[in-house]
Amino acid sequence: QVQLVESGGGLVQAGGSLRLSCAASRSRFSINAMGWYRQAPGKQRELVASITSGGSTNYADSVKGRFTISSDNARKTVYLQMNSLKPEDTAVYYCNAHYFERPWVDYWGQGTQVTVSS
Repeated sequence: QVQLVESGGGLVQAGGSLRLSCAASRSRFSINAMGWYRQAPGKQRELVASITSGGSTNYADSVKGRFTISSDNARKTVYLQMNSLKPEDTAVYYCNAHYFERPWVDYWGQGTQVTVSS
């Protein structure tokens, strides 16, 4: 059973920084890509950033230049460095993973709250 464990959320003032981490449990499957999504109250879940096992990254336009996604493949961990945070970044952030052996399955973490005060 794959598990994703997130950490690093919290309350920060606008302009501040936070770093999220997500560790995938050990499994016999190989990670294809990991990413971060977020969902604000009353809104749909949206992609924030993703990274493939080869290191290719993708960002939502709203976070480009402020957020950086990185990964440690050996530790099966993905990070999201969030700088210059804005109140509109307030949301529950979810870690997501896809595995080569199960491309049709979305694995999700439990979510971590990020609140940016103005």
